[in-house]
Amino acid sequence: FPDTPVLVSLHFPQHLSTCVVPFSCCGLRFRSTSSMQGYTELARERSKTVTSFYNQSAIDTSAEKASVRLTPATLLYAGKSPDGHHILSSAKYLHKELPVRIAHRIKGFRNLPFIIGCNPTILQVHELYIRAYHVLSDFPPITDQELETRFSKLVQQLLDDHKDVVTMLAEGFRECRKHIQDETIIRNFLDTTLCSRLGIRMLATHHLALHEDNPDFVGIICRRLSPKKIIEKWVDFARRLCEHQYGNSPRVRINGHVAARFPFIPLPLDYILPELLKNAMRATMESHLDTPYNVPDVVVTIANNDTDFVIRISDRGGGIPHNIIDKVMDYHFSTAEESAQDPRMSNLLNNITNSGPQSGPMHGFGFGLPTSRAYAEYLGGSVSIQSMQGIGTDVYLRLRHIDGKGESFRV
Repeated sequence: FPDTPVLVSLHFPQHLSTCVVPFSCCGLRFRSTSSMQGYTELARERSKTVTSFYNQSAIDTSAEKASVRLTPATLLYAGKSPDGHHILSSAKYLHKELPVRIAHRIKGFRNLPFIIGCNPTILQVHELYIRAYHVLSDFPPITDQELETRFSKLVQQLLDDHKDVVTMLAEGFRECRKHIQDETIIRNFLDTTLCSRLGIRMLATHHLALHEDNPDFVGIICRRLSPKKIIEKWVDFARRLCEHQYGNSPRVRINGHVAARFPFIPLPLDYILPELLKNAMRATMESHLDTPYNVPDVVVTIANNDTDFVIRISDRGGGIPHNIIDKVMDYHFSTAEESAQDPRMSNLLNNITNSGPQSGPMHGFGFGLPTSRAYAEYLGGSVSIQSMQGIGTDVYLRLRHIDGKGESFRV
């Protein structure tokens, strides 16, 4: 009985007729379990999921609502009240806002081409979002401190449950790559999903951080962020990875406005900087395989002004070949796969460890640069590349100040 496929009706977008598929084809076959109680729990969980796929009226209603995006200045100046009222207000906002944002994402999964939406790994992420939606929607209105404490535990649990979503999506799309006919549909889906995920994580982490008493921070906003310090942190990380792979790593020189300090949110930089630095180091090592102990430095330059700040990462790694320069910002494109000169190369991008709340092993999936670009654009900035074929590459990360002259981004 446990191995019998369950037939369910999946409602996908209008352009696809409703299809009846065995859940086993989506990797959701019931697993045998020795204990009847365990089986009952699993069946109940599955039955709820199946119902969710079939009856989406609550999710549909939420997906119709617009999300309420806040500027970092709002988060920064909301301040702290001695009686903890700011934490209660923050919890009430999240309690209303998170189900709406998650419903938008579920709608995005439903609009994927059917054969891609049925991929077991992608379906697993889809299920994670459905479960998160129900868990948050079922939570009672937050009226006091005790409910807020329970809600915060739930939010932390959901952050943990979803920490590998980027990796899972990368694997899922990789698995069904041959079924992808329109790259722009997938690019738009990933841009929207990953940026929305970043926004949700920033808001959730901000709420949890409000409980901490750190004079340098208001929630996730650092009052006086030093770009130099955060760059140094990720340089150490990238160099260790590089040394593990190649036995050596390029030195990194940081110049420009090294003393600059301003209010900013470190979280997105914790996603973007390691990706850009790893790319520069890998290119440098790959183009000097014959002299791995004598490689040119990577130079990082910081430029700060009233409107924005720019971080330029310059390597002498030979540049990006003409035939792939247009593809490096596409998802699923990784030069690591193309490397044939030396087998050591193809492994570097698969070796990233889970370095904290921000990056799972998105390496080797060709997700690093396009994700960094999507995040930077979400924050009202940009990632651009200038390649001098035969010499090296300059990558420019430009981000707006959160209290600058220009209009700030919204989380």
